[in-house]
Amino acid sequence: MNVYDTANRLAYEIQESEEYKQYKKVKTDIMSNAESKKKVEDFEKLRYEVQLAQYTGEGKDEEKAKKLEEMYGMLVQDKQIKDYFDLEVKFNVMIADVNKIIAEAIRDVL
Repeated sequence: MNVYDTANRLAYEIQESEEYKQYKKVKTDIMSNAESKKKVEDFEKLRYEVQLAQYTGEGKDEEKAKKLEEMYGMLVQDKQIKDYFDLEVKFNVMIADVNKIIAEAIRDVL
């Protein structure tokens, strides 16, 4: 089996995983509800701004960080949105683990 076959098999396995299926379903549900979609998109936009400021060395914007925390607190009161966030984390952990396994396998040439 060559590496491309293995990569395609991995892609298939990811799509068949419970993490992927559950996350995809709840994401589809969230994005099909205009109100929920707007709330999540606004939160993700603010989260991106806060993270970008930290990564670019601008430092932590306390006002935005506090607003982000407040938004999160309000959003997770909605069970569907809380499930979305929880499943997003679970899926991202799986992908990070797979990436770590691959990186460790090739670290001697990097």
